[in-house]
Amino acid sequence: MRGTVSDDADVIVVGGGPAGSATAFYCAQAGLSVLLLDKATFPRDKVCGDGLTPRATRELALMGVPLREEDGWIRNLGLRVHGGGHTIELPWPELSSYPSYGMARARTSFDHLLLEHARAAGAKVLEGTNVTGPVVDERTGRVVGVTARPAGARGRGVEPTTYRAPVVVAADGVSSRLATAVGREKRDDRPMGVAVRTYFRTPRHDDAWMESHLELWDGEPGRSNLMPGYGWIFALGDGTANVGLGSVSSTAHATKVDYKDLFERWMAHAPAEWEFTPDNQVGPVRGAALPMGFNRKPLYARGLLLVGDAGGMVSPFNGEGIPYAMEAGRVAAQAIADARVRSSAVSRERALLTYSRRMREDLGGYYTLGRTFVKLIENPQVMRICTKYGLPRPLVMKFTLRLLSDCYEPSGGDMVDRVIAGLTKIVPAA
Repeated sequence: MRGTVSDDADVIVVGGGPAGSATAFYCAQAGLSVLLLDKATFPRDKVCGDGLTPRATRELALMGVPLREEDGWIRNLGLRVHGGGHTIELPWPELSSYPSYGMARARTSFDHLLLEHARAAGAKVLEGTNVTGPVVDERTGRVVGVTARPAGARGRGVEPTTYRAPVVVAADGVSSRLATAVGREKRDDRPMGVAVRTYFRTPRHDDAWMESHLELWDGEPGRSNLMPGYGWIFALGDGTANVGLGSVSSTAHATKVDYKDLFERWMAHAPAEWEFTPDNQVGPVRGAALPMGFNRKPLYARGLLLVGDAGGMVSPFNGEGIPYAMEAGRVAAQAIADARVRSSAVSRERALLTYSRRMREDLGGYYTLGRTFVKLIENPQVMRICTKYGLPRPLVMKFTLRLLSDCYEPSGGDMVDRVIAGLTKIVPAA
């Protein structure tokens, strides 16, 4: 799929997060010329829980990213869950499709690592470059490039630079300026999450478990109002832990909850031995929206692919977006590389359309189940019943862990794997 002489690359990727870096890496590895643009200068911070399930670990391994402890990672054994008066430790399952461990790493260094991995594979990376909009062919309506300015420029006296390519990938986050510019708006009938987090110096920095608190109280635990959402503590192994809370709604409509205030109240009642005090806090409490369940479609049309948060790929079950963003980058690159060798425009378009189909086949059923899950747990009474009576039951929690982590055997496996795989196939795909 060679462009004209005016093309700057075979593919332009906008955004240097996990979605964009994975796409750029795989495209470069396939022999395509890649131009990746990001408004930030790396390393930069990004609001995230920093905890990675085995599904994300697998995607990193497929990219050949070094995953040793001496490379800056901390491994975790599974999920420790608190709720309804119970504390349950759920080890990551032993499966053929995924490793039996997760990991954690601060997003500041994580995203920088992936970006440099893409650069080392051959992608040309332009940091500090703010993409201002798509370039659309007036005759065909196809996106054939982007315009951009230096990130510090406000538009006065700085003419935009035009970059052209036969294919453009929008990996530019939840607001996705590119997707919005071509009329692909977010869907209000898809779940939307909200998360806030900060870091603390704490003795818990080397905890071997990812910890989740399913009950958030607006005051003293058990003697105040139970709020919608959950909290987490993810050890980073460097003297700090990522501490945050999140909530999810079955629709994109904003809630009236002041999450930063709720976070402060949660911290005020944290056990003293955790040392979650203002003196030990590292950085401010920052928040972000989490677009879920393919909340922006189509994932491909007229030369523009949506990858990661731009396509709303965060899991409704657990608020994790990194593994799906990286998987989408891998699948997108395969479609783009396939299209490049096709001899006709019609054939190239068919190849690019396989991206949307494969993502729907792989994740559509799972996201539909996630939407049902969100509708149930956003009812406080249902959540109380689930935590009180569900946590002590091993089979229930085994089933829940597989769903929450999206780590189950797609074929074969045990009874739990077969039930989940069957459900994802019979429900309508998101």
